[in-house]
This record gives sequence, structure tokens and C-alpha cells, in this order.
Amino acid sequence: MDGMVVTGHWTEIGQVVDIPRQGARVVASRIGDIAVFRALDDTVFATLDRCPHKGGPLSQGIVHGHAVTCPLHSWVIDLQSGEAAAPDMGCVKRIPVRVEDGRILLSLPA
Repeated sequence: MDGMVVTGHWTEIGQVVDIPRQGARVVASRIGDIAVFRALDDTVFATLDRCPHKGGPLSQGIVHGHAVTCPLHSWVIDLQSGEAAAPDMGCVKRIPVRVEDGRILLSLPA
């Protein structure tokens, strides 16, 4: 995605329309790559781009509903909670996200 714009502790990383429905984009940050997902209903989620299982790139997974399936070993991660679906166990770090006037903002640590 295009460059980041910092406003307060929220960082603008692009527009919702920059991400296809049921798709993802990667944003580089100081804490590592962040996967930003857009669900079919236009809900936007953000997590670290590492599956809790073996570190697979979640941004390359299949988005379905409010979940993503890791491309490496098919773990399903709930994008609202960050939790892996049973029987798998693990959690991915979620990044607070909000959408204002079609702009995506992430709350990133300083």
C-alpha cells in the first residue's frame, strides 16, 4: 500500500478500496509486517502477518467470512479475536484498526 500518514497515534495506511474484497495487503511497520484484510462485507481487520503455527504469511491466505486460512498448513484464524479455530491452538497479534471516510487507520506503537 502507499506510504503511511501519522495522525496522533493512528496511522493512515490507505483506502479501503485499495484492498479487494476477501483480500489482503501488507504494510511494513516497526513491529514487523502487518496484514490488513478486507472482508466481503467491507469490514477491515489487521494482524501481524505471521500465523501462530509456523509463521506463515497470513496475507497470502484465503479470506472467508471474518477469518483467514493460512496458506502453509490451513490453520483458520478468526480475524476478530486472532484465535486459531479448534482443534488448533494459538493466537495472532491483532492491530487496532478503524475506518474513517474510506481511509484505513491503524493504531501502531510508537
